[in-house]
Order: sequence, then C-alpha cells, then structure tokens
Amino acid sequence: MDFKLPPLGEGADSGTVVNLFVKEGDQIARDQAILELENEKAVATIPSTGAGTVTKVFVKAGEKISVGQRILSFNETGAAPSSQGTPKSEAKPTAEPAPAPAKDAGEPQGEPEPAKATPGVPPPASPSLRKLAADLGIDLTRVRGSERGGRIVLADLRRYIEQLQSANSGKAPAPAESNPPVAKPAPEQIDFSKWGPVEIKPFSPLRQVIARRMTENWNAIPHVTQFDEADITQLEALRKKHAPEYEKKGARLTLTSFALKAVVETLKKHPLFNCSLDEASNELVIKKYFHIGIAVDTEAGLIVPVLRDVDKKNLLELSKELEDLAKKARERKVSAEELKGGSFTISNQGGIGGAHFTPIINRPEVAILGIGRGIMKPVVREQKIEPRLMMPLGLSYDHRVIDGGIAARFIVDLVKSFQEFQL
Repeated sequence: MDFKLPPLGEGADSGTVVNLFVKEGDQIARDQAILELENEKAVATIPSTGAGTVTKVFVKAGEKISVGQRILSFNETGAAPSSQGTPKSEAKPTAEPAPAPAKDAGEPQGEPEPAKATPGVPPPASPSLRKLAADLGIDLTRVRGSERGGRIVLADLRRYIEQLQSANSGKAPAPAESNPPVAKPAPEQIDFSKWGPVEIKPFSPLRQVIARRMTENWNAIPHVTQFDEADITQLEALRKKHAPEYEKKGARLTLTSFALKAVVETLKKHPLFNCSLDEASNELVIKKYFHIGIAVDTEAGLIVPVLRDVDKKNLLELSKELEDLAKKARERKVSAEELKGGSFTISNQGGIGGAHFTPIINRPEVAILGIGRGIMKPVVREQKIEPRLMMPLGLSYDHRVIDGGIAARFIVDLVKSFQEFQL
C-alpha cells in the first residue's frame, strides 16, 4: 500500500519535509503523524491514512515534495505482503493532464473543453492567477493547465479566454505567436565563486513565500509612509510600574500591548484604515471588527499571526495572548487560520533596535504601523529643554484609498493615544 501526499488546501501543492517520524520496519497506526511539512507560513503535520508495517520510505528531511507524490509504502495490518502492485482498494494515480491539443487556426471553435479535475481539490495555480481568474469571473476548473501536474499558468488562461471569445464571435482565435503572454526575463545565473569563496544556502519555502508576497504587495499598492514620534516617557513609567503585577499573573507587559489598545482606539476614529479595497467590485469593505496582525521575527523569517477582537479584551488578556501567539509563531506551531483575517498590522522593531522604517502593507489591508526603538532626546516643553523618551512611528498606507491629509490626522490621534494612555 502506498501513502501519498494528500491535498494541502487552497493554493498549496507542495512543501518541504521538515521532520520524518517513521523508518522502514516501523509499525504505524491510522492518523499517526508521518512527517512535518513546511508550506506557506506554517508547519503542518501529515497523518497516515492507514495502519501497518513500513516497507519503504521514499522521501527524506529537506526534500521538496508535491501533492500526490509517494511518501512511503506499507503492508496493511491483516494483509499479506504483495508484489503485484497497487491493491485494488487503492485508487489509481491520476495521470498528469496533458496540454490541450492545438486546433488548426481555421477550424471552427466551440466552447473550450473543461479540464479534468479531482472533486473537492482546487486546480493548481498561483495565488495571483487565482485572483485574476476570480476578477474575470472564470472558473479555473474549466481551464486546462499545460505545466507539470496540470498547473495552470497565464498562457493557459489567455488561451481559454481566446477560445471563449472565438466561440462567441464564430472566428478562430489568433495564433499564440501574435499575442504572446507578458513574462519577466529569465533570471541570470551568476557564478559568484569566481571572485572568491562562497556558501550556498537554500532559499526556504517560507522565504520564498515572503519574497513573493512582499513583491506582490509592493507592486500592487501605491505606498506612502507618514512619519512621526510619540513621547512615551509617561507610558514607559506606567509599564514599569505595572510590569511586576502582570508577571505575577503570567503575562509580560510590553509596549506592543499598549500599541494594540492605542491603535484600536485610533482605528475607531478613522475607520478607513480598518478597511479593504474590493478590486473586483470597486467597493470599500469597512470592517466592524478589529483583528490586528503582529509581525513576529523568527529564525525562519517574518510571520504575522492575528490577534482577534482586540477591542473586546483588556490589557492583561492581550499581553497573555500576544506572548502565546508569538511563541507559537517562533516554534512554527501557528495554524494557517491564525494567519488570516487581519484588518490592520503592527510591526514593532523596538526590541531589536532601529528607528524609522517603511513597512510594506499586508494585502488586502490598507495600512500598517511600524514602531522603532524609543530613545531619549532633548525636547522643548513649555520653553524648557527636557529629556524625553521618543518612539519613532512609520505609518504606510494605500494611497488609492487614503489621502495624505487623512493619514496625517490618523497619526496625530495615534500619537495622542500613546501620550495620554491610561489604564
């Protein structure tokens, strides 16, 4: 009996083996953890679908595997070993769909033949292509993919649209050469070792996801960053005063805890910052909930879990939940669901260092707050120079939705929330 990698969910068709829990000769039970797979921004445990004795393991830690790929073979409990191939009870592997045969340019075209799809499993395609298809109202299950494993690429979507247009107009579609898909130049392979010693490290699946999403966010959103500073002298004194009390209750009172409350108070006054732009319908979706994403620095890369209903929780609850969620993120135990549904994001680098920076907006949100390390500065107050603890702020916002004047008012109110914070 072969155990193969099952479907991983929407938009995911591969991952990297982090840990392998079984070896040849091991007895396994149904639903027993077989391996841990790194995909997107989480590490998922893949359970066995059967029970028996492992006869062969086909993967190893560090290897990238795809949905449908064989992971191991085992003799089912109560079944005799067989050398006759796959048992009848096992479903035959689905053949990779071949590219749609090109029709003669003069041949009459009907509606494109729908691609074969496994029920309940979305066709393999990139998130950006899924978004484009959704915007155009196209069902990707009807598009035949030409890449390996039936993966759908832009050229396949373009070909499908041309066939639809041809079916409606009665004309044959133009040859592919006359309207080639726009593609970025192939990356140049450079041998850096000819200039000196180098070390090669793999670009992990997490870093690939971060790179792709950052690029998409930066290219899709016209960013503007509004800078300011908040005097947190009194706030820091308040934090130090109550920190021991919070520690006795099992929580760390940090500036991020205060930032959560200050941000939500300001979002209530400026709901435009707590919305998303629905590009398909050209509508603004104003969210009545306050789910705040917290950027967590981990050894594997940046992960942004979401704290739900921040407005309904007190400072102690937020401090405990914030610490728990950050710990799960660093241990790669955060679930995919805990990474979704944010309405605004905070990236606090104060614990590391650095001052102002320009954070990249986390789509489909329209704004993100970057917080730097507070430093003592000479500040003029009531015609006197005093040392004050000043915290740098950088508010990046989507200029399609938010204008500079609105952003300036938001950050003025946010600074006021920090400076006048009360427990």
